[in-house]
Amino acid sequence: MDYNFIIKYAPEYFKAAILMLYIGGIGIILSILVGIIGSWIQYEKIPVLEKIVSCYVELSRNTPLLVQLFFLYFGLPKIGIKISSELCGVIGLTFLGGSYMIEAFRSSLESINIIQKESALSLGMSKYKMMRYVIIPQAFITAMPALSANIIFLLKETSVFSAISLIDMMFVAKDLIGLYYKTEEALIMLVIGYLLLLLPISFIAHFIERRMRYAVYGD
Repeated sequence: MDYNFIIKYAPEYFKAAILMLYIGGIGIILSILVGIIGSWIQYEKIPVLEKIVSCYVELSRNTPLLVQLFFLYFGLPKIGIKISSELCGVIGLTFLGGSYMIEAFRSSLESINIIQKESALSLGMSKYKMMRYVIIPQAFITAMPALSANIIFLLKETSVFSAISLIDMMFVAKDLIGLYYKTEEALIMLVIGYLLLLLPISFIAHFIERRMRYAVYGD
């Protein structure tokens, strides 16, 4: 084990992790917005739009992110549309993540007992107030485990960004292996990098989930 090599090139992984968090963060925020809008359309069963959202969910969930990125980065330039690798990463992550967020939010909305909706309306609440004060807070708590899992899943999916020339941690690891043949050191730094990045997010999500659950049940 060459520790000098690890110390020398660890900053490269740090820079790649920052880029990964930047692109991943934007993609996750946008995918949550897509999930909220899409789940609301499905929950309200809006004609035509509901079918479009269902087709989008099936298309997105049944095609790999790598294929979607290849289409954006290599396919679109064939018809005169050229976008940067960073924007491809954001669009691809949003396209994939949006479908998972839609399913998470939709299932949580549908899990709310219809009696609560009827009770809210019988108390004179408008549909907007019912959604804001009764349905959405409970649905968000129910969706929290799936939301946390989706966020971690999407961050891990950024490992394929190296295929479109984005310098993520996987790109750095492959580059170092190709240049110096330091396979063991490069892969160890890669594993440690992902653990240092994802474990805190996992712990924070678990803490928030527990706090929200205790707030509901008073435990």
